[in-house]
Amino acid sequence: MLVLFAAPGANAADYIDRGTAVIRIMNKAAGKTQIARIAVGKNAGFEKLSVLVRACRETPPYEMKDYFMFVEIGRKNPETPLIFSGWMSANDPGDNPLQDADYDLWLVKCE
Repeated sequence: MLVLFAAPGANAADYIDRGTAVIRIMNKAAGKTQIARIAVGKNAGFEKLSVLVRACRETPPYEMKDYFMFVEIGRKNPETPLIFSGWMSANDPGDNPLQDADYDLWLVKCE
């Protein structure tokens, strides 16, 4: 599990809340990617996915630049449970990736 506030010298209050997550979504079957901007608190649909960004944060200015988002990803079908819920890091996309047969999704940055 990704620990968001473990950087030495930084505490939770030092992280900068941002209002928009910039994400990249890849449809594996079609071999195409797209960039999307999702406002925090808004639900966005992409093909078969439903994406809800709960938080998007940037490291404080005195730390190495990184971005983190808490996201909930599910299928548009309301009977399907979430396929991912958790933190993602822009610098370490493999730490907490979306593991889905059809799609890859990762955080690019927060704005």
